[in-house]
Amino acid sequence: MRWFSTAQRRWAFWLCVLAVLVLALMKPTHYMPTTGWDKSNHALAFAVMAVLGALAYPRRLGRLLLALLAYGVLIEVLQAFTGYRDSDWHDVVADGVGLLLGWPLARHLLARMFPPRSPDH
Repeated sequence: MRWFSTAQRRWAFWLCVLAVLVLALMKPTHYMPTTGWDKSNHALAFAVMAVLGALAYPRRLGRLLLALLAYGVLIEVLQAFTGYRDSDWHDVVADGVGLLLGWPLARHLLARMFPPRSPDH
């Protein structure tokens, strides 16, 4: 399987992080992408960021997941100041669920990218 370069994986991760922030802070419209339920939107976004982040920073998975959870908290704080978005701690829980769902997939992909070396190498 051909993997993208580290730089490309990092660009994809940071573009996704930025897109999540923009979507989280923009005024809601009828044309926003959605899964149909706000909490599943959060879970999906954070699962995708967990996978992209793990591929971008494979040796920092634990710190990455904690940082993404803190990012979810930051988004909720920022939403409280918008006047048109609501801050809800349940959203942070949904973010955490997304991270927990993305974590095993990220680990699987990392194992395929960096297979353990056999003892004879």
